[in-house]
Amino acid sequence: KKKKKKREEERREESMKTAALVKKSSVVSSSARRRGGALVLRRLTRSSAAAESDSAAVETEERFRLNNLSPEAGSRKAKKRIGRGYGAGQGGSAGKGMRGQNARSGGGTRPGFEGGQNPLYRRLPKLRGIAGGMGAGQKDYNVVNVGVLNERFSEGEVVSLASLEEKRVLDISGREKKLPLKVLGDGTIEKNLTVEAVAFSKAAKEKIESAGGKVVELPGKKKWMRARDK
Repeated sequence: KKKKKKREEERREESMKTAALVKKSSVVSSSARRRGGALVLRRLTRSSAAAESDSAAVETEERFRLNNLSPEAGSRKAKKRIGRGYGAGQGGSAGKGMRGQNARSGGGTRPGFEGGQNPLYRRLPKLRGIAGGMGAGQKDYNVVNVGVLNERFSEGEVVSLASLEEKRVLDISGREKKLPLKVLGDGTIEKNLTVEAVAFSKAAKEKIESAGGKVVELPGKKKWMRARDK
């Protein structure tokens, strides 16, 4: 009987402990829920208040009109007033030093002047050709050789600057678009072609005609000549 009583008491104690644990967990969960709900309510109230303040600011802001347009603050600076006394902040000589050519109104020297000595742009040697700005280094014609015509054109075709550009034999761009065509005699030709160009080399002319082709010399740009005195 004593053993049974002890067992019953132990079971009661265990049940009491479990009930207490269950109560604690329920209280914790309910408090957490309350806190989360409070946080959500706070966030909602803050966001709504921020939206209201933004809308109020937008309503109070003045719209852009022609009468209220002005540059951004700090983007425009006033012109520096030189030589207007000590109060202007440049001292007695206005930042120009004690007399001399550069202190006078309208004074100063041109760009590149080195006080009379031979300046840098005259000390350096001139460059030949295009780099020196001379026209002698630039080409006067769009050039193609007879051997290329034999490879890219078929029998009886007409060769011109337009057809060469169309078949991508020549990639003409920029200044080259204004230049005429000249045919040179490098390579061999075995096809009967009609070649239209402003200039031909002697060898190219002979090779085209010996292959049974036709050479058509187009008029070039007239060279300017001074009118003779009458």
